[in-house]
Amino acid sequence: MKLKSLQKIKDGKYLKNYELLYENKAGKEKKYEIVSRHHIENPEDLGKRTSGVSIVATMNDKLLLLREFRMGINKEIYNLCAGMLEDGETIEECISRELYEETGLSVKQIKHILKPSYAAVAISDVKTQIAFVEAEGNLSDEGLSENESIQAMFYTKEEVRHLLNTEEFSSRAQLAAYFFTESLV
Repeated sequence: MKLKSLQKIKDGKYLKNYELLYENKAGKEKKYEIVSRHHIENPEDLGKRTSGVSIVATMNDKLLLLREFRMGINKEIYNLCAGMLEDGETIEECISRELYEETGLSVKQIKHILKPSYAAVAISDVKTQIAFVEAEGNLSDEGLSENESIQAMFYTKEEVRHLLNTEEFSSRAQLAAYFFTESLV
């Protein structure tokens, strides 16, 4: 596959839409649409910048999961605490800010931060990092914006097993939850 051109189709507040023109292995043109959180000038810019973080937080041998309304699917699902990097912010600062804003909790210890990975390669070049943290404090919704509907709770392994069999999850939250039940988180 050879990328021949890319063109911005729409410039939204948070997402930019692009049309990519490829030459496929048969020599034919293939148009492909993506969204990005960043302005893309040339093909080298695709997937270059990290956008945010997903946080796998534990406390007292329990996993933090958010029951969160997501506008893109018009329903509540189980999700990880997550958010976007602000200008000039380090990944560690983003982790602390997002954990506090969405749950009222503080970071006791950052155990590990994975290198950036692509969040939705079929439709976007968005890259985020996954952080594993130990949290402390008390759950609160004080920091939530008026555009967020989040109920944060800690769950035991048995409770998470039940949720995995009965509820809908985001992909990353589902993987984190499964690995938590297998004592791999």
